[in-house]
Order: sequence, then structure tokens, then C-alpha cells
Amino acid sequence: MKRLMKLGALLAALAMIASACGGDDAGPSAADCESVDDVSLQLQWFAQSQFAGYYAAVDEGLYGDECLNVTILEGGVDIVPQQVLATGGAEFALAWVPKALESIEGGANIVNIAQVFERSGTLQVALADSGINSVADLAGKKVGNWGFGNEYEVFAALVQAGIFDDVEHVGQDFTMNALLNGEIDAAEAMIYNEYAQVLEAVNPDTGELYQPEDLVVIDYNDVGTAMLQDAVWAEAGWLADNEDIAARFLRASFRGWIWCRDNPDDCVEVVLDNGSTLGESHQTWQLNEINGLIWPATDGIGVMNKALWDQTVEVATSQVPALLGVDISDSSFRTDLAQAAVDALNDEGLDTGGGDWERVEVTLNEGGS
Repeated sequence: MKRLMKLGALLAALAMIASACGGDDAGPSAADCESVDDVSLQLQWFAQSQFAGYYAAVDEGLYGDECLNVTILEGGVDIVPQQVLATGGAEFALAWVPKALESIEGGANIVNIAQVFERSGTLQVALADSGINSVADLAGKKVGNWGFGNEYEVFAALVQAGIFDDVEHVGQDFTMNALLNGEIDAAEAMIYNEYAQVLEAVNPDTGELYQPEDLVVIDYNDVGTAMLQDAVWAEAGWLADNEDIAARFLRASFRGWIWCRDNPDDCVEVVLDNGSTLGESHQTWQLNEINGLIWPATDGIGVMNKALWDQTVEVATSQVPALLGVDISDSSFRTDLAQAAVDALNDEGLDTGGGDWERVEVTLNEGGS
């Protein structure tokens, strides 16, 4: 009912605008396009707030304003976005930088055109009574990781602490059950997803939901082995002939993320309406934390922070066993398209840095409902 009321209000507002303005001064729209370019975006996972800005750009007509028809392709465990991109299955893909670097080393001719997430969301989570308070305390413990290229920050931290061979490495599924059941001592978690799963679970000792003080969190941003994560990638050959499409795609995508930052409740509704299987409180938490990975954006959303790129490459080439065997060239990313998009949005008066953004307090419900 809530969504229907919002939809009705939106339609009424649009009707009033159309009646008053006759459509002449309403800004660009798909109707003004001589042609519309069809492109696809390959996600890393299923519909959730991690990708909210792109869903918002579709639903709010922001891609249409740029004469684009964007199809969003959901991901999954067996889908490798950068490989989909390299083989022509999509024009754009989202991928973590270390995973994409591995594909580049394997011959994929792909380029990072927008580093949307400036911070890593990877944590290691333990129970407060575990005796774990730092990476060094993981020695002799059962330490979970997901594999699939998600383990690099974990491995790098263990190598940096000199205890890589002193822990029991345990494959972990994409839940926190192994931690809560006592099968592992520390679990890999994303701050916007699995960490929230613990806070949505009932603590058998209290009969209430787990609280942050019941947990110990190791943040790899603080440890110094954080690696850049969600970025927009394109195949270099396609990009050479379609820079204008890429520029328009980035402008609309950045608008989508700005809209989600400034309209979080409405943005969560967009995600839920696009088929997310996760509940409203979980998605609200997730968007809040995703915004924290984007904002503030040092040089504007999507513009690469070179120091963090260098850190990611350093970790990938020298600290993680057998991740990468060769140096990665800076030609694997470019900033010109993202910078042009940021400049254009700044000229429109939009805030592309988000320096005033602050997290809000989110109340999680049991199971994330």
C-alpha cells in the first residue's frame, strides 16, 4: 500500500508538471533522442542495495534522459562479470578491482572507467568472547573466507601479520551460520550484508538480537590491506568506438547514486520493487553502508583515488600468495570519462562529492524484514 500511495503521488505530480509546462522546459528525455542505444550492465550479485544507484537510474528515467536503454543483468555465484564483459555479453560490468586484475593478467582487455566505491566493505567478524581483537589474534584460529576472489584482503592481512600458515583456513558460505554455530572463530563479512545478518539474528544468551558490543570487527581499511571493490568496467576495444555511450552511462549512473544518497527511503523502495529477496530493514541498512563506501568521494564520485589504486596493486602483487605474478599497468584504469561526468554534474549544481553526507541510524528487524 505504501508503494502504491507513493506511485499515485508521483503520477499526480508528473501530470501537474506536464500540464503546467507542456513538456517544453522539463529537461532532456528519451522522446528528445534521435536514437536510443541499447546496453547491458552485468552485476556481481542479485538485486540489492549494493546496486541501488543503477536500478534508480533505470526507474527514475535517468538513463533514458541520456538516450540509453539499459538492461541490468543480475549476477550469482557462477557468474564472473568481468568475463561476461570480456566475451561481449555486456557493455558494462561491475567487479572488484583485484578480481578484474586477475582477469587482466589472464588476458582480458578490460578497463576500469569509474571507481564508484572508494572504500572497502570487507570485515572479519568474531564474537566478543572469542579473545580476538586484532589480526594477530587470529593465529591458531579457524578463519573463514568465501573464496571466489573475495579472500584477498583476508590473506593479505594474515601475510602482513606473519601468521598466514598459523591459521586454519575454512571455506565459508555466504551466511554467518558457521560463526554463530561455533564452526569457525572469525567470519568474513561485508559491512553492508553479512555483518547485518548477525545483527538480525537472536543471541541465545540474551534472547534478543545480537548487538554490536556482542561482536569484534576487524576492518581491513584500518588494517591497511583494503582493496578497491565495486567499479564500472568496459572492454577496451568496444570502449574505443563508444566513448560517448560510456560517458552518458556514467553521467546517468552517478545521478542515480546521488539520488539514492539524497532520497534513501525512496531508493530502498526502488530496490525492493526490482525483486530483492532481502527485507526492507536489511536493504535500508545496506544502502546506508553502501553510501558510506561511496561518500565522501575525494575527487567526485567515480574518479579514481590513485593512492588506493596503488595500494590495491601493491597488495595484489606482493602480499597475497599467488594472486598476481606481474605488475599491473596504470592503463588498466582511466579517469577522463568519470571526470567529465563529474564536471558536467557539478555544472548542473549537483553535489558529486557528498562531503556533508552522514550515516543514519538504522533499526534492523529479525531476519532483516
